[in-house]
Amino acid sequence: MSENYKLSFYVPETHLDTVKAAVFASGAGRQGDYEHCCWQTRGQGQFRPSKEARPFIGLADELSQVAEYKVELLCEAGRIANAIAALKAAHPYEEPAYDVISLLDI
Repeated sequence: MSENYKLSFYVPETHLDTVKAAVFASGAGRQGDYEHCCWQTRGQGQFRPSKEARPFIGLADELSQVAEYKVELLCEAGRIANAIAALKAAHPYEEPAYDVISLLDI
């Protein structure tokens, strides 16, 4: 079992700093003697909300394309649940896209 994870998430550029601050406050983004560490790349997200959705951006049943950032950071196993909770609480989307990858210590 790995002791560290890589957390990646997508966020609209309007909320980039807010969401990163919340995730960093949870203790994620630490590497050795450094904190608030991440890698971010700008891209374009695409989605079409269903008629039942309440989208933050766009309209139900219409395709939307949005300037977003992908943010990647390290997170210790004992902090990952809090990091995900912080991400979801600070993120403007109903369904924020994120993934968690277990890292091997080689």
